[in-house]
Amino acid sequence: MSGLILNAFGNALTISANMGSAVWTASAVNYSHWFNVNVGVLLFIIGFLNTVTNQILIKYWDWPRFIGEIAYVCFFSYFVSLFVNLLNSLGIGTLPIVIRAVLSCLGIVFFCTAISLYQRANILMHPNDDTTNILRFFYLRKSAVAAQLLDFVPPIAAMIISFAVTKNLYAVNIGTIFSILFNGLIIQTADKYIWPGLKHNFKTLDQDSSKTDS
Repeated sequence: MSGLILNAFGNALTISANMGSAVWTASAVNYSHWFNVNVGVLLFIIGFLNTVTNQILIKYWDWPRFIGEIAYVCFFSYFVSLFVNLLNSLGIGTLPIVIRAVLSCLGIVFFCTAISLYQRANILMHPNDDTTNILRFFYLRKSAVAAQLLDFVPPIAAMIISFAVTKNLYAVNIGTIFSILFNGLIIQTADKYIWPGLKHNFKTLDQDSSKTDS
C-alpha cells in the first residue's frame, strides 16, 4: 500500500508541477485534453491495456496476476486524481518555474523508488511496472534501463498521434526528459541502496521457484 501511495503521489506531483510528467502519465494527460476525459479514467484504461499485454508477454493466463493488477490500477488512478486536486489546491502549479522543475524531477524519483520496492516484492504492482519487470527478466537479461526504454515506445507513439491531431502537447518538458534518461537508472540504483535485502523474485511459467537478483 505504501508503494502504491508513493507511486501515485510522485505521478501527481509531476502533473501538478506541469514541468513534464513520466512518459505514460504524459500520454494520459494528452489524451485527457484531447477527449476531455478525467486523467484518472485514462490512467485506468492504460492500466487495463497493460494488464492484458502482460498476460501475452508471460505466455499464459495468470488470473491472480490479472485481478491484482486491475485492483491496483483502480486504486492508483483514484489516488493520482486525489493528489492532483490536493496539490493544485496548494498552488504547486503557480510556483516559480525552477521550483516546479525540481518538484517534477523529485516526483519521478519518488515513483521510481516505489517501483523498485514493489517490483522486488512482486506481490502487487501497477501493470505497467509489471510489464517492465517482465521485459527486464524474461527478455532483456535483467537490464532495468533497456526495459524502461522499450516500455517508452507505445506512449511516445501515442503522443505523436495526439500531437498530429490536436497540434498541442501537454505534460512534456524537463521532467519527461529526466524520466526518459533516468527512470531505469533510478530504479536500478534503488534496487541496490533502498532496502537492499529485498531481492527480486520474478517468476516465469517454467521457473516458478526461481529467484533472480538485481
